[in-house]
Amino acid sequence: MATIKGRQIVLAARPRGTPRPTDFRLEDVTLREPSEGEVLLATEYLSLDPYMRGRMDDRKSYSPPTPINGVMEGEVIARVEQSRDPRYRAGDRVAARLGWCTHAVSDGSGLTLLDERFTPITTALGVLGMPGLTAYGGLLTIGKPKPGETVVVAAASGPVGSLVGQIAKIKGARAIGIAGGAAKCAYLKDELRFDAAIDHRLPGFAEDLAAACPNGIDVYFELVGGAVWQAVLPLLNEHARVPICGLVAQYNGLESGDRPDRLPAMIGEILSRSLMLRGFIFREFWDQRPAFLHEVGAWISKGQVQFREDIVQGFANAPNAFIGLLEGRNFGKLIVDVERPDRERRGA
Repeated sequence: MATIKGRQIVLAARPRGTPRPTDFRLEDVTLREPSEGEVLLATEYLSLDPYMRGRMDDRKSYSPPTPINGVMEGEVIARVEQSRDPRYRAGDRVAARLGWCTHAVSDGSGLTLLDERFTPITTALGVLGMPGLTAYGGLLTIGKPKPGETVVVAAASGPVGSLVGQIAKIKGARAIGIAGGAAKCAYLKDELRFDAAIDHRLPGFAEDLAAACPNGIDVYFELVGGAVWQAVLPLLNEHARVPICGLVAQYNGLESGDRPDRLPAMIGEILSRSLMLRGFIFREFWDQRPAFLHEVGAWISKGQVQFREDIVQGFANAPNAFIGLLEGRNFGKLIVDVERPDRERRGA
């Protein structure tokens, strides 16, 4: 049976704080041809997302950690190269959780066939993929914004936050975005039409946020935690709703015994103002996917929803791009174009 050459990126060491390039290792691998009922997949695009940082730690979570020498977890868009499964034909494009690899043999489990709704195809990893469903399900099911209410979202220029704010506007609410840097804040105001954009890197961040929310905050979509959460908490109105799906400011943090214990004060605020904080994982809303694709797809075609992608060229550049993601260097949904250098060498 013939063999296929591929590459993969594995977890070489568990990071202490911010990951380093040496925590990853690029390997050459050899795969067999697919057997009956299997398909050979070639990765075209790899999604990079903040949750992957949690998988690098050996701790209990909603999913098991990546083992040392294990392939880094992640979702990809792949092309069917060979098929011995009647459900798929060579040339089909699928979304799959293959991890950081260029090729894989699959029995078809967990593959999602992509059709013409995903244009460009990379939207299956962003606005019409996991980040989009996270925004849609979390905001509408947990946040439940009403016309005239104030919705604040952290990491607002990213794939989740940008859609949260735009949906809030469609539903008649005020959308206040928090982002890092003048360029990202200008994008929120000028292109996405948020009502206000607050730069969390400026010294007067907490005061600027309070000024943008004169009537308090009714819905806060939490993606960051840390200092952003501390600025938001005093502004939450009675019965405010807080969907929580990420804490990126804390992912690289090391345990410290001298940090102030803010938990008692926070619990007091939750109690006295009847706040509703609800953590969630996007898969809880998988049954909403048909409605999500229909509604968000329609909003995109009407120009009510815009999206931005940050595409990095070359599979080997995934570790450095991921480290940059955790430091806020990306602008939009971060995706690795796995095949581009190979296509350029072939003159394609």
